[in-house]
Amino acid sequence: MKIVTVVGARPQFIKAATLSRAIANHNSKSGSLSIEEKIIHTGQHYDPNMSDNFFEELDIPRPHFHLNIGSGSQGSQTGKMLEKIEEVLLQEQPDCLLVYGDTNSTLAGVLVAAKLHIPIAHVEAGLRSFNRKMPEEVNRVLCDHVSTWLFCPTQVSVKNLKDEGITYGVECVGDIMYDGMLYYQGKASSTILASLGIESQKYILATVHRAENTDDPDRLNAIVQALSNAADSVGTVVLALHPRTRKVLSQQGIKLSKSIKVIDPAPYLETIKLLQNAKAIMTDSGGMQKEAFFLQTPCLTLRDETEWVETIECGANKLVGADVKKTAQAFQQLESGDWEPDFSASPYGSGNTAEIIVDCLAKNLPC
Repeated sequence: MKIVTVVGARPQFIKAATLSRAIANHNSKSGSLSIEEKIIHTGQHYDPNMSDNFFEELDIPRPHFHLNIGSGSQGSQTGKMLEKIEEVLLQEQPDCLLVYGDTNSTLAGVLVAAKLHIPIAHVEAGLRSFNRKMPEEVNRVLCDHVSTWLFCPTQVSVKNLKDEGITYGVECVGDIMYDGMLYYQGKASSTILASLGIESQKYILATVHRAENTDDPDRLNAIVQALSNAADSVGTVVLALHPRTRKVLSQQGIKLSKSIKVIDPAPYLETIKLLQNAKAIMTDSGGMQKEAFFLQTPCLTLRDETEWVETIECGANKLVGADVKKTAQAFQQLESGDWEPDFSASPYGSGNTAEIIVDCLAKNLPC
């Protein structure tokens, strides 16, 4: 059985590596149907951290095909991917196309496979923010409606699909990011805190990259003010600054407080260490909301909605959007002890998601 996996950004590589290890383990078992995996990297996001060390340190298989698409408008980027992914799929003739999440790379792979009548496995199916202004939300919905296997991380995502009339091929398998965190957490021995001159529990880790925040001057200004206030409250904010956000800040002449320590986006193992030791995080990243939950770090989400409602329900995550007052109130509750997240809940599975997915695909039947 041959699987072609499409990825386009660093987080997807980390998820794909988790599944690739499960495939290798499956293939090592006597009598198992062997699975051959070929990986396509669209090059959707240029990431300077994806060096040779990235693949070696994280035990990640290198892509068999690199399409070098790069950035561009939604239509231009997706169109280029469609053409090049189709060439690979026609050449490889896989039994299944496997994709993760909600990127343009995911959408392009799914559209090509659907038109070529290749069965599609969508990992992280059923996620919904119910905000169709987000390109990611459009991608999620379209991908789910043409996928063959829909591997959902939670029961909430299963319900979302049922509400849209999708029940066939749906399976709640847990969150593959949890598998990955369990694997990589033990490897995260890093000197990043010492190199930045910060101490555990005495800083806030922050990231801002979503267009809804960076492309709206009012929201971006409010978020910068909230970061400054957080620094005044805790002492230091470590802002891992996305290149696009850095560019927008410069273009709009928005100045950051001196108490905000700006760094480039860190390699994954260093990011785990920063997340693990932060007093809290402020982010608009979906992935970091969950990573914070896995590492039992309180999270303030700089958005008005989230796909990961489970983190809200257990009190580990607060939606503060770009509201300075909401952010200040959340930090006040954190400092006073009134904010007590419940990290005992296990809504994302038991850490064996990749194994469940591989077993399902090996049977070549809808779950």
